[in-house]
Amino acid sequence: MKPDERIEKAIHQQLSDEEWANFQEEVIKDETLRKAYVEAATLHGSLAASRDLLPSLLAEKQDLNPSKLKSLPWAIAAALVLSLIAVLAFRPEKNQEIVATLSEATNARWAGSELPTNKGAELSVGTLQLTEGMATLQFESGATVTMEAPATVEILSKMNCRLLEGSVVADVPESAHGFTIKTREMEVVDLGTRFGLTTSEFGHSHVYVFEGEVEVHRSKDEHPGEAQRLLTGNALHIGETTGPTGDEEIDRRSALDTEEGGWIPFPTFVGRGKDGYIRQDGSTDTKANEPLLMVKHTSLAPGNERRTVLTFDLADANLSEVIDAKLTLETESSGLGFSAMVPDSRFALYGVIDDGLDQWEETELLWQTRPEFSAPELSERSFKRLDEFEIKRGATPSTIEIDSRHLLDFLKSNKNELMSFVLVRETDELDKQGLVHAFASKEHPRSRPPTLWIRKNPTSAR
Repeated sequence: MKPDERIEKAIHQQLSDEEWANFQEEVIKDETLRKAYVEAATLHGSLAASRDLLPSLLAEKQDLNPSKLKSLPWAIAAALVLSLIAVLAFRPEKNQEIVATLSEATNARWAGSELPTNKGAELSVGTLQLTEGMATLQFESGATVTMEAPATVEILSKMNCRLLEGSVVADVPESAHGFTIKTREMEVVDLGTRFGLTTSEFGHSHVYVFEGEVEVHRSKDEHPGEAQRLLTGNALHIGETTGPTGDEEIDRRSALDTEEGGWIPFPTFVGRGKDGYIRQDGSTDTKANEPLLMVKHTSLAPGNERRTVLTFDLADANLSEVIDAKLTLETESSGLGFSAMVPDSRFALYGVIDDGLDQWEETELLWQTRPEFSAPELSERSFKRLDEFEIKRGATPSTIEIDSRHLLDFLKSNKNELMSFVLVRETDELDKQGLVHAFASKEHPRSRPPTLWIRKNPTSAR
């Protein structure tokens, strides 16, 4: 099948699951195919969304007779129409200086943006908030900045922008040397390079140099005036994650302490419940009391492998009366790695069969001290694969709900009051700087923690 045929079939959802999976991999690896697919998909979506507006828009353009479009090849006509829509709908104010263009948008959704968000829109100073997908900004200086959702960028000038939250990858040619991206914790000045930058609401920023050199200035609050140069392959992390205040934790717990539609919640903060993650980095520092639970799989940088462990206390639940069960997880932005470096990712949930493994402690949870949780292949004697789910590239934070029959059978067959699970990512990545996926823990200040829900037979006594 020719690439053009696959692109057309992909847009119209005519590829089989296997063909679609193979096509996604090739799109990620092949820049030419990726560009062709993005252009075709964007053109298709724009025409479909604008079909009711086209007659009135074309009527406003006197020198473009709609009847002439019929004699033009379809692609040329569509390009003219899209250009016309961009000119009519997103013409900037006369006194506003154009400093960038939104050159590409892949599966993009926006919210709360001050600037136009159509592909090809000319951008002045202002903020863009990308909630889903990926988008590329072409600055007048020549620099390009690719946003990976969820991300918020404030455009300051043709040589400056501020990353308020999320991840970006910047490509900067010689003409734009000195291009600067700021975060709360650092200011990254390009010296001719390609680099990635992330920042999160929890007060940390991370820069990685793919190629070339950057100069990093820390914020005035830490090491004022200090600058550090990073070369290809080097990285710098500034700031630490912090947990919530006691008041926030109390508010969040009380909100869960009720039944919803017959479902009874058991979050990881109830009783002897606990959550945490392990990382294969040889560190002796546990990941206890952190707001995020990290998950990552990579064959390119084994030290970055991460898995999450969850335990729920069901001492107050009579499992013999349970007729349904589900597990919910809230996805969050980790601020580590880049979506562009990992394809759509499959995750697997394993139930812990060995009751002895329920007795782990958050303050002692380490990769090297818990070989049962960190083994390359989890033992069938101690673990049972219950279900899987997928998170797509650039997906916005959302709720993952696992409600398979296998989960219910696992709960009813397990006579222990503690129920434990291990969450792993099975999809490998294309670069060692691939995305670290994250989920809200019981220490997260706003999002719900991992929660096991049960529903009992309504005729049962409670």
